[in-house]
Amino acid sequence: MRRRQFITLLAGTTAGWPLAARAQQPAKVPTIGFLGSATPSSWGPWITAFVQRLRELGWTEGRNIAIEVRWGEGRSERFAEIAAEFVRLKVDIIVTGGSAALAVKQATSVIPVVFAVAVDPVGSGLVSSLARPGSNVTGLSMVSADVIGKRLELLREVVPGLRQLAVMANASYSATVLEMNEVQHAAHMLGLEAVTVEIRRTEDIGPAFETLKGGAQALYVCTDPLVSTSLARINTLAISGRLPTMHGIREYAEAGGLMSYGANFPDLFRRAADLVDKILRGTKPADIPVEQPTKFDLVLNLITARALGVNVPPTLIARADEVIE
Repeated sequence: MRRRQFITLLAGTTAGWPLAARAQQPAKVPTIGFLGSATPSSWGPWITAFVQRLRELGWTEGRNIAIEVRWGEGRSERFAEIAAEFVRLKVDIIVTGGSAALAVKQATSVIPVVFAVAVDPVGSGLVSSLARPGSNVTGLSMVSADVIGKRLELLREVVPGLRQLAVMANASYSATVLEMNEVQHAAHMLGLEAVTVEIRRTEDIGPAFETLKGGAQALYVCTDPLVSTSLARINTLAISGRLPTMHGIREYAEAGGLMSYGANFPDLFRRAADLVDKILRGTKPADIPVEQPTKFDLVLNLITARALGVNVPPTLIARADEVIE
């Protein structure tokens, strides 16, 4: 080939490179910002359920969707920092739960927000109503007074003659304060004396158990990120103090608590993926009603029961969804 022909061919080829490269660039995929309020160890199964359900709905990370995951590690100040980061990143949807959702709502009124779990979405100010959320936020509610009453009734089956109940709650966590109030009300209705033990940080847990010595027959532990990150310590101290515990999440009983009764969290996170799918396909969060749990689990840890010297009735064991032994 003559030199002049080669230069002409090369010039024609290189002139087309930018156009070819531009044509091969993939279109921008939607980005989900996932704010886990606790740690990967406690939320790991739930985010796995969320991602799996997205895949079933046709959304695969790295192909047609991107997911940015951040962990709040039970610290409320981190929630606001991560929420602000997601706003700067201009993610398309933010998924979270509990009071972290409040931090996200305060950070943006534009980006759609889906909470997978929330104690009282209306009372906490997340949504204006369950049927018509009315803003950029929607999701799934977690706790009701009926569920809390059921927990106390189950606890009485394990602790016959229960009269004095301790309630451990993170007083700096708004959702937990709501749950604590519901527990006190339910306890009163059942004729129980409820004593509240407030914690605000990990260092408060040890002294809290010291105050309970000889003054309680059982312990109701309110669910929150601080508890999730301190679960081993709480369950160990409860066993040492011979306090049967009731939790709201099955993973808490699997980690050494005596028992738990509540909504199935993997199921809630799968359903949160359904809401995300609707939003990605064009539905506005304001038009998506807040949903209620439909799947509940009763979990009994018989290893912990033996350590406590507690006899769990066979009839209760037969009703359990999971028995750890």
